Amino acid sequence: MTQPRHPIVSNLASTKVNKGKIVTAKEAIRVIRTGDTIVVSGFVTTGIPEEILLALEENFLSTGAPGDLTLVYTAGIGDRKDKGMNRFGHKGLVKRVIGGHWGLVPKLQKLAMENQIEAYNLPQGVISHMYRDIAAGKPRTISSVGLGTFVDPRLEGGRVNACTKEDLVELIHFDGKEYLAYKTFPIHVAILRGTTADLDGNITMEKEALTLEAQAMAMAAHNSGGFVIVQVERIAKRHSLCPRSVKIPGMLVDCVVQAKPENHWQTLSSFYNPAYSGEIRVPSQSLEDMPMGLRKIIARRAALELRPNSVVNLGIGMPEGVATVAHEEKVLDYLTLTAEPGVIGGIPSGGLDFGTGSNTDAIIDQPSQFDFYDGGGLDIAFLGLAQADRFGNLNVSRFGTSLTGAGGFINISQNSKRVVFLGSFTACGLEITIKNDQLTILEEGKSRKFVKDVEQVTFSGRVAAQKGQDVMYITERCVFRLTTDGLLLTEIAPGMNLEKDILAHMDFTPNIADNLTTMDPRIFTPETMGLKKDLLELPLAHRLHYQSEDNTFFVNFEGFSIWTEADIHAIEDTATSILEPLGHKVAAIINYDNFRIHPELMDKYIDMVDRLVKRFYTGVTRYTTSTFMRMKLGDALAKRQAAPHIYESPEEARKALENLQS
Repeated sequence: MTQPRHPIVSNLASTKVNKGKIVTAKEAIRVIRTGDTIVVSGFVTTGIPEEILLALEENFLSTGAPGDLTLVYTAGIGDRKDKGMNRFGHKGLVKRVIGGHWGLVPKLQKLAMENQIEAYNLPQGVISHMYRDIAAGKPRTISSVGLGTFVDPRLEGGRVNACTKEDLVELIHFDGKEYLAYKTFPIHVAILRGTTADLDGNITMEKEALTLEAQAMAMAAHNSGGFVIVQVERIAKRHSLCPRSVKIPGMLVDCVVQAKPENHWQTLSSFYNPAYSGEIRVPSQSLEDMPMGLRKIIARRAALELRPNSVVNLGIGMPEGVATVAHEEKVLDYLTLTAEPGVIGGIPSGGLDFGTGSNTDAIIDQPSQFDFYDGGGLDIAFLGLAQADRFGNLNVSRFGTSLTGAGGFINISQNSKRVVFLGSFTACGLEITIKNDQLTILEEGKSRKFVKDVEQVTFSGRVAAQKGQDVMYITERCVFRLTTDGLLLTEIAPGMNLEKDILAHMDFTPNIADNLTTMDPRIFTPETMGLKKDLLELPLAHRLHYQSEDNTFFVNFEGFSIWTEADIHAIEDTATSILEPLGHKVAAIINYDNFRIHPELMDKYIDMVDRLVKRFYTGVTRYTTSTFMRMKLGDALAKRQAAPHIYESPEEARKALENLQS
């Protein structure tokens, strides 16, 4: 059933014939009535319709109207000071706020924590999807996102304070599984933003860094009988816009405001960056390397979890360092980095430009990005670690009277195949140094992060463990993994004492792995880690294969490198684990194409080869197209009085092996 249109809309009909839909910001905000529900576009500091929000704030401060608004926004939208959603931070202007993230809007946060407004914190992706459901007339947005967290009605139901009473989240069941049902509601006014509008209100977004959910918001307001206002940079004549470039059709738009340049920055910190909009591509060499220190240690250990061809999400703050390390290690080309507002590929931005990106492959609408995330499309997510407990629960959303909010954290952490949480082991004053490739604590942080019970559950360790999700917790001094019994300590940094530097600064005693290992020493050295080699090389276990049909053992060392004695031991151990259980000797063929070895390790390597030959081989042949490698290996084998048998092709090696066996 069609909703009645906003009463102001019909009053503007006569003006549209002559001047189109172009109005001033002061004219546009006159349609907002006391008690309206309004939605506003933007993400962090990107794509904010600042001119319209400024006019609304000034009008309220001078007239006291409109008031008692319900404000809905998807992500944190503000500068932590006065702009963005902070313009609504006046007593009486809003009565209820439903937001995905509160950290950038301290003025609204203050009203919420003082019980002066009703306040909700719902998952960012759920709010993003809610606009589509409102547009489609659906009574609920149904999702598994939020189960076991503070959004779950069995815990807090997403309510922020004591004066917030209404339940917006319900627990329901389908096919024996639990889901959350989020209540939808009519939208009276949508305040959006684009780049160009024609006189009929068709909107393009060619200079915007993100497209977000502008179309879904416009459709939700229109189909609720509401009003759609769009701020743009420039006006074009009718029928001059390419239809494929139109992101918000004019049929959904009621009025357009052409903003002053100072109120239409691409982000609140960048007037216009053509790389953000995809107008140009910038040299990746322009990225600065990260100085050695706490953040780099954590980012390096996290980067060791990267796999080639992975689709990755990076959270704001500490996780941003993973992209920097990936750039330093020259592996960005083998990954697809993403950000929740719709950026796919390229190099994600940090700081207050978080959510944008340079050299992107695509920029899609935020609801579609969360479709991908919620459906399990992410291979791995790197997210912040603010507070963790014995069950593996994580809190990044609320600390005492400080309300940060969840943002996209719940969607991403619950649904990524693998999750890596990154953060310092303690907070507030932690200082470290690295001496002789060992970690030293100069000053311990005053605040503990590993507590008995988190203040608020933003990520449920129990839910993750029940479904077998792969979860890690990485700090500068140790690494934990999630098990059904809670946190398991698996790695410790060189130079750290288990009791003094770790257990003494936790409110609980974690389980400790029987094979507790030292964190990779490469993390603590000034040189690059050689991550590209790790990322692109086949794992050793995949390089050694026994074929029972002809009793042949194949070793594929193509592109393989040996730089440490540990590499030699790993080869011997892996080969032994495959061949020893057979109980008989085998014929072997080894591929040495593009094989590399540190010259000082050649003798130790050949000693290992000699042991394997005597213990397991009936005969062995080798091949490589490299004349130099044939010479080097041949000379080394000859010194051990072992027949080199190094050929140029696998066919020659196979034929020679058959001759040896005959």
